[in-house]
Amino acid sequence: MRYLLAGLRAGIERALRGAVEAARPELGLKPDTPVPDFTVEVPREKNHGDFATNLALLLTKTVRRPPRQIADILIPHLNREQMRVRDVVVAGPGFINFHLDPDWLHGVLPEIAAYGQDYGRSSIGGRRKVQVEFVSANPTGLLHMGNARGAALGDSIAALLSFVGFDVSREFYVNDAGHQVENLALSMEARYFQALGRDWPVPENGYHGQDLIETAARFLDQYGDRYATVAPAERRKALLRFALEDKLTAMRKTLAQFGVRYDVWFSEQSLHDRGAVRETLELLRARGHLYEKDGAWWFRASAFGGEKDEVLVRANGIPTYFAADIAYHKDKFDRGFEWVINVWGADHHGHVSRMKAALAALGYDPDALDVVLMQLVRLYRGGEIVRMSKRTGRYVTLDELLEEVGRDAARYFFVMRSADSHLDFDLDLAKSRTNENPVYYIQYAHARICSIFRQLAESGREEPRADTVDVTLLQEAAERALIRRLADFPDEVAQAAFDLAPHRIAHYAHDVAGFFHSFYNAHRVLGAGDGLEKARLLLARCTGVVLRNALQLLGVAAPERM
Repeated sequence: MRYLLAGLRAGIERALRGAVEAARPELGLKPDTPVPDFTVEVPREKNHGDFATNLALLLTKTVRRPPRQIADILIPHLNREQMRVRDVVVAGPGFINFHLDPDWLHGVLPEIAAYGQDYGRSSIGGRRKVQVEFVSANPTGLLHMGNARGAALGDSIAALLSFVGFDVSREFYVNDAGHQVENLALSMEARYFQALGRDWPVPENGYHGQDLIETAARFLDQYGDRYATVAPAERRKALLRFALEDKLTAMRKTLAQFGVRYDVWFSEQSLHDRGAVRETLELLRARGHLYEKDGAWWFRASAFGGEKDEVLVRANGIPTYFAADIAYHKDKFDRGFEWVINVWGADHHGHVSRMKAALAALGYDPDALDVVLMQLVRLYRGGEIVRMSKRTGRYVTLDELLEEVGRDAARYFFVMRSADSHLDFDLDLAKSRTNENPVYYIQYAHARICSIFRQLAESGREEPRADTVDVTLLQEAAERALIRRLADFPDEVAQAAFDLAPHRIAHYAHDVAGFFHSFYNAHRVLGAGDGLEKARLLLARCTGVVLRNALQLLGVAAPERM
């Protein structure tokens, strides 16, 4: 799809390239010197125009002239017929700013009306296979706030990438092997015997939450004391199998309530069972990237950009978690994914470089792996940090959060800040029905729009077709500001997708809601006069389309009533 704003940008880009070619003699630019990769972007400041380019600044090194002087040479050579511009000016250190002909806005609303729920969608992803792996919590307890933020981020990133034409798979990596699983088995054993009335302490490093007591009670209901007298290994195996299934079932249920569903639940244990970890280690050894030291096998991560070399096989012969993780990432690329995205907690920062090093050692492109590192979440109630959970006695669970604030507020709040920013989640604000609550503010704008059309229907009139509307009647500043922001949606989606930054859409939706509220508070829609009423109804309808599309990408509902 080629949207109106993208077409205008493309016209400016063509005109700029043509200007460089025409001005080569004046610039002293040789015929075979390539044009630098310049950008044509929407400036942050409105008074800087509709588009701005850094072309003159990039040419400075080659041309050896000040960028403003270069810009002054280029501007007269611009083909104005390729651009719908009113004015072109040089600003700042040498940016060239373009002010579009205001009439271009007349094409925005018909375009939105034509595309509807597909407005903003594109094919720029080219159906490239992308995997987004997120949450991947240990199946040893309940989902907490860090998991919740990862779920909202990962699911929104996947939705954005799908919307711009990537073939996306959502994946949950089940950590069902290793030390934490052994601890889960021992903890379940203790809770099982406690449920049978025995004095059996939970291991110091075990799992002490109320949820495990409930899991053990369900095991007892199903199997009774059958496993009380069997060999410890058999008992722990049965308890572990039951606990893992119980925890994963609970996670699936909670995540579904949060609006998150996965295409693949991938078992870490399966990597060991089918020999993938062993094969990966052998491949690294055959390539000369492992060496033995103190009885352990080490990976030469430092030779590939890692901070230090890493142990992959301990002296006791047991592979480390990192070894399994390398095998897992190898498996991702072997499945044909061209772009692999992980959403990890900030405490995994050091893991990024060593994983990229491992991929490089195995012959894969390390740049095909992107890791979104998310910072911590702090919950506040009444201005105080909430530290305790009724359910776990330690951390507040996602279930508890959903029960208190609901899915929409939770989803929006978790993505309204950049992943690398600490998030202070104000429970009181999330529940409030005021304009200070950003998700309420946006949803209220959509509900307000729906109310307009209910009133129209109640009056016995039909909504006008877009092709019968004279959009040139929309000349008020508030109307034009809203239309201008609606036109940005396809660009905002594409930028958010490639930057893996759903917070951009959260901010954008809030902006659109603000522009709509300003327009609605200043100007009548129904009863504005026949032609103007039709135009404003179309403006309202298109605003509703954009708000709904934006909220859908964030997993947030667009209610018709509030």
